[in-house]
Amino acid sequence: MAEVRWLDAREARVWQTYRDAHRELLAALEARMTANGGLSAADYALLHPLSTSEDGILRTRELGRSVGWERSRLSHQVSRMEKRGLVVREECPSDARGSMVRITPAGRAAIEAAAPDHVDAVRSYFFDHLSRAEQDQLAGLLDRVLQALPQRDLCRTDGAADVDD
Repeated sequence: MAEVRWLDAREARVWQTYRDAHRELLAALEARMTANGGLSAADYALLHPLSTSEDGILRTRELGRSVGWERSRLSHQVSRMEKRGLVVREECPSDARGSMVRITPAGRAAIEAAAPDHVDAVRSYFFDHLSRAEQDQLAGLLDRVLQALPQRDLCRTDGAADVDD
């Protein structure tokens, strides 16, 4: 067995600070969004790519990949949003095995109402504390980390890459 490369004090501090900042930033954004717009972060995460896609519709698999979610999580969230009238599921016209998710007028109205405050929160909690140079540096560092990670196989069903829920 290979020797464990334990984190030194600096690495442990950087890692814990990253984890704390990530957790607290997401919690602050979620709390503000829920209080001001009635949408959850999960609602917003799915409504955003749908609202910016052509015709407001995406294949279920593509939607899951865009947010980095596993099939089960996506399916449960879409079901919750369907019950609230934010999205609808449709059959995929080009593939009977696939399905599509379409944003409804109520879903579009909800994200349009929530977006200004969400963007303001992202700016005030994150970007207002970083210079342009720091933003560029952070983006470069995070890109490097992302490139080093193993690729996840998202929204697949039983090994069939082209079938979606």
